[in-house]
Amino acid sequence: MPKLKTRKSISKRFKILNQNTILRRRAGKNHLLEKKNSELKQNLSKPVCLSKTYRKKILSTVAN
Repeated sequence: MPKLKTRKSISKRFKILNQNTILRRRAGKNHLLEKKNSELKQNLSKPVCLSKTYRKKILSTVAN
């Protein structure tokens, strides 16, 4: 059986630290930043752990 290919879009958007921790970026920091205060922009820069519901789907699409 051939090797499974990694979905490149997922490997670029998510960082997999281990089986229980997958990091993603927050939405809302690409444009229209003038009206957002600095505290909000700072919080949007921080990565967030992915919820448990999506963890299995993401791990299945990334081949090891």
